[in-house]
Amino acid sequence: MTRTAELVHRHGDHLSVTAAGSGVELLRYVYRAEDAWEAPKPYIHPLRTLSGRVVTGYRPNDHRWHKGLQMTASHLSGANLWGGNSYVDGEGYLALPERVGSMAHAGFDEVSVHDGGVLFTERLTWHPHDGGLWAQETRRVEVHDVDEVTGSWALTWSSAITNRRDEPLRFGSPTTHGRPNAGYTGLFWRGPRAFRDGRIISPEAEGPDLMGQQAPWLAYSGEHDESDGHATLVFVHSPGNDHTGAGGAHPAHWFVRNTPFAAVAPSFAFHEELVLDPGATLARRYRVLVADGAWDRDRIASAVGRLSW
Repeated sequence: MTRTAELVHRHGDHLSVTAAGSGVELLRYVYRAEDAWEAPKPYIHPLRTLSGRVVTGYRPNDHRWHKGLQMTASHLSGANLWGGNSYVDGEGYLALPERVGSMAHAGFDEVSVHDGGVLFTERLTWHPHDGGLWAQETRRVEVHDVDEVTGSWALTWSSAITNRRDEPLRFGSPTTHGRPNAGYTGLFWRGPRAFRDGRIISPEAEGPDLMGQQAPWLAYSGEHDESDGHATLVFVHSPGNDHTGAGGAHPAHWFVRNTPFAAVAPSFAFHEELVLDPGATLARRYRVLVADGAWDRDRIASAVGRLSW
């Protein structure tokens, strides 16, 4: 078996994963610290299809803190580890820099290339604005199932977040704080501007009315600028994800929109807060299938079914 992907580590800045053979950079995982107002945290951008088409946005003028694919926490015990303005019930979004925190890179435990793809495991620390230690995260990112025949490849993102405070951490969202249909938090994808008005598909339904609904997976198809054709991203919620921290898997509640921009997040605190006790760990695992072309529901479901957890 030959290697399907290669990796280059630019120490202190980013990891770059390329498809072996074509040399297309599939993703760049950037872990250097950036602007404090944007709640600095590692992110993936660019994210590309096998044909080299970019399927992430970076620092758009409407939300500078939207950076490709990243783990976020919009409302965390009063802190904003999302970036930008903070939502306050009854007052809207306010510039409150004293609430904006960060997720800091602490080191890699493993960076490896193997026949099946690429794997790296990272340690991170989560901080409020004053720099205190609120949580430690172990993050595992895998690139696998690179398939030139289907024009697709898969990324699996696993995060284990441990509360290091002596009181509970309360994960919320603007919706848990009073704003309807704004349950964004957790793993968040911002699409390129060309993907506005794209097609949203779940196993049973279609369209932006899927906002706040549950489903085991959700797909988004958009059409490129500059080059002909479409791309489809499929976001899959692991059946092993635990909502409460004490058992009981459930499908994600999806934050999704195709206007005024393309965005998808399998939120872990859409309608209600998630409370993590001191010393407890919140574990989440997600898969993102990146494909060239506008895939239909049957093709998406078949591909999701072939990728074993």
